[in-house]
Amino acid sequence: MKIVILDGYTLNPGDLSWRGFEDLGEVISYDRTSPQQLIERAQDADILLTNKTPLNVKDIAALPKLKYIGVLATGTNVVDVDAAAKYGVAVTNVPGYGPDAVAQMVFAHILHHTQAVASHHQAVMDGLWSRGEDFCFTLSPLQSLKGKVIGLVGYGDIGRQVADIARAFQMLVLVNSQKPKRDLPEGTTWCELDTLYHQADIISLHCPLTPTTDKMINQQSLALMKSSALLINTARGGLIDEPALAQALERGIIAAAGLDVLSNEPPSVNNPLLTASNVTITPHNAWATREARQNLMDIAVANLQGYLVGESVNRLC
Repeated sequence: MKIVILDGYTLNPGDLSWRGFEDLGEVISYDRTSPQQLIERAQDADILLTNKTPLNVKDIAALPKLKYIGVLATGTNVVDVDAAAKYGVAVTNVPGYGPDAVAQMVFAHILHHTQAVASHHQAVMDGLWSRGEDFCFTLSPLQSLKGKVIGLVGYGDIGRQVADIARAFQMLVLVNSQKPKRDLPEGTTWCELDTLYHQADIISLHCPLTPTTDKMINQQSLALMKSSALLINTARGGLIDEPALAQALERGIIAAAGLDVLSNEPPSVNNPLLTASNVTITPHNAWATREARQNLMDIAVANLQGYLVGESVNRLC
């Protein structure tokens, strides 16, 4: 059985092993695959593994040997699942492999903005402390998280992890989800979205990108937020109207933003958020701790093992 990995570098830049897949068949791994290279590389494959390399109906139709597509991620928008079903190709994904890693990045951005570690470090390295008259100094007001309200838009695995960490900081947690949540832990309350926007000191997005949530953070929703609000997005870049957020940051409509995702990745150099005030941007790597990537690898191997013995494991079609 021939297994072709179309874009293995993101998952495994060299610190993990493909051994689990190698035990199941002949493995050929490419760091990246362009649309022009796809058919040639995948022509004889029984199994294709992809992270972000698209597989559309024309691609799937042109690969008669193909039996299985394993998406090395949770999101499956890169694969035409309907076309795969039409041609009898199984598709699996990898849900829930690293909610702790993403929650950790949420608080990395929050603490960056509330504690100003980077700017104070740089000030010390530049000699401001050595030249100072006092035993300490602050460049800007530091903020305690205790008693602050964090609003979570979405309450899946990642949202719940963020809520757990927030309660450890003695924060109050507001939750909005598609359906009202009952029996939430003490200190956590479900509320309508507008209420969350109005009351939260920190708003963190954890919902999928759908026609309903596309650009849900826009001029109107930003206007509902506190001028001191911090917006965090580790979900999908398309949840935010980026020009509207950049304008809101410049005008002080909200105080700051911490983003791990953008609408186009890699972003255009003209993306207005790259030059906006009071924003931190990480390159969509919240998911990418070594531990989370290993877990993703293990689940992807188990998905394929299940398929080979006739079991449906994380199967979409």
